[in-house]
Amino acid sequence: MIDFGDVVGLIFAIAFVVLVLFMGLVLVKLGKVLTETQKLVAGITDKTVPLLSEVTGTVTHVNQELVRVDAITANVQSMTGNVSALTSLFAATLGSPVVKVAAFSYGVRKAASKKQHGEIEKRIKAEMKASKKR
Repeated sequence: MIDFGDVVGLIFAIAFVVLVLFMGLVLVKLGKVLTETQKLVAGITDKTVPLLSEVTGTVTHVNQELVRVDAITANVQSMTGNVSALTSLFAATLGSPVVKVAAFSYGVRKAASKKQHGEIEKRIKAEMKASKKR
């Protein structure tokens, strides 16, 4: 006759074997994942080291170009100062006479315009008087 304790023991033994097989399967899959991760890290290392070398070269080249741009900026700043000084000198030496000449020519034009306008008014008045006498 089969004892109840033997059945329970047999069930526990089968459950234990299934558990061990399941854990073994998990460990095998985990081993594959670790192998793939190791390959991935090795690939990243192989690609990253040359990339970092290129980045270092690029940064060095950019720094050299920035030194050149800094020199160009300094030259432009110097030229701007020179142009500003030249403009101030021009305004001081020629600005006042030019303004005077412009004002004088404006006054002459205005006076000539008034004289011509006055002559036209005289002519119109004379024609109106002549037309009233008729």
